[in-house]
Amino acid sequence: MANFSKSSVPQFSVDVYQNEYLPEGGREVNAIVTVTATGGGTVGTAVGASYAPGQGPAAGVAIMVDCSGSMDYPPTKMRNARDATAAAIDTLRDGTHFAVIGGTHVAKEVYPGGGRLAVADRSTRDQAKQALRRLSAGGGTAIGTWLRLADRLLSSADVTIRHGILLTDGRNEHESPEDLKAALDSCAGRFTCDARGVGTDWEVKEVTGIASALLGTADIVADPTGLAADFTQMMETAMGKEVADVALRLWTPVGTTIKFVKQVAPTVEALTDRRTEAGPRAGDYPTGSWGDESRDYHVCVEVPTAGLGQEMLAARVSLVVPQPDGSVQNLGAQGLIRAVWTDDMAASTSINPQVAHYTGQAELAQAIQQGLDLRKAGDMDGATAKLGRAVQLASASGNADTAKLLAKVVDVVDATTGTVRLKAKVEEADEMTLETRSTKTVRVKK
Repeated sequence: MANFSKSSVPQFSVDVYQNEYLPEGGREVNAIVTVTATGGGTVGTAVGASYAPGQGPAAGVAIMVDCSGSMDYPPTKMRNARDATAAAIDTLRDGTHFAVIGGTHVAKEVYPGGGRLAVADRSTRDQAKQALRRLSAGGGTAIGTWLRLADRLLSSADVTIRHGILLTDGRNEHESPEDLKAALDSCAGRFTCDARGVGTDWEVKEVTGIASALLGTADIVADPTGLAADFTQMMETAMGKEVADVALRLWTPVGTTIKFVKQVAPTVEALTDRRTEAGPRAGDYPTGSWGDESRDYHVCVEVPTAGLGQEMLAARVSLVVPQPDGSVQNLGAQGLIRAVWTDDMAASTSINPQVAHYTGQAELAQAIQQGLDLRKAGDMDGATAKLGRAVQLASASGNADTAKLLAKVVDVVDATTGTVRLKAKVEEADEMTLETRSTKTVRVKK
């Protein structure tokens, strides 16, 4: 966490979309807050490119590769993992600090070793790729130990952006769920992490839980031959990050409470329970690292009742970056969430299009997850109802990617009404892909 000069940081903006009108006695205010960062580094920096001194943030990346025994079945899986890690190393920008970790029931430093990070240049990239030849499969899986080693290595260097990439092909069988949760709790806020499951023998909720806790992305790479392209894209995105530890700060007046805060695009992510207090009537919600990008957040506020014709500020939204000395840097963007009481029924009952869209997207994610859980539990009627509702929501919101994934699990009779039949036989990879990507949303058409 560092002080940023104007030249090295993207410019942030905040836009608020809401219907501020409430009926008499109305107390709940909903708003979609769009945060956009522009003018920083470009996502997908050219291989080997470097910033001029002072022109970019110092970044640290730890790549965690599953080396448990199951990575030998088939033997090509380990080779694909080595090739993918090599591709990611090739994508590192000069000057980036990095390390490779081999993960089994213990975590081992593969490169550079000595409890430190290497600094990327042509020589260290070549040395790291040579070291990958030592990666071999054998042993168990204890992902918490991998994360703790990544945290120690990333904290050893004076870097602004700290990021992890984690690959696993199996379940976390050599560590209790409590141990993994404790590791995630200790790493949360210290680095972000993208998690990938390769093949179909891993646990979706474990991998998505890791990414969620560490504000990264999760996905399935069902065919190991796709790992290199996926790792390259992940590393390009990581190289495009310019500002770490951005928090959405919400200030509310006396008598007003925040009911919930959730990211709703590009994925659904609950943030309500991650609030840290930030002075009188203010709280910070973590959003992770940013490059040139835009994200949407749904904020729900409960206000005290007021008379017709009255109006009030329900919440003020700003963006801050915590500093090592306990202060914060304000990124200069602000948005206001308002409440106005009216007896105009048309005004007070109108639902803002952005709010309606993302309420539907959040319900879509929930319906998919509930439907798949019911299917696994043998409740076919319940699963049909939930997945039918998901098809209906995906169709209504234009979420074509999710609709395609649903069509591999159910036969769609009528998308508009959500009439479906469960498929008798579903490929495991198709079901896992639907579950892993269930939280991905489409942006509302402005």
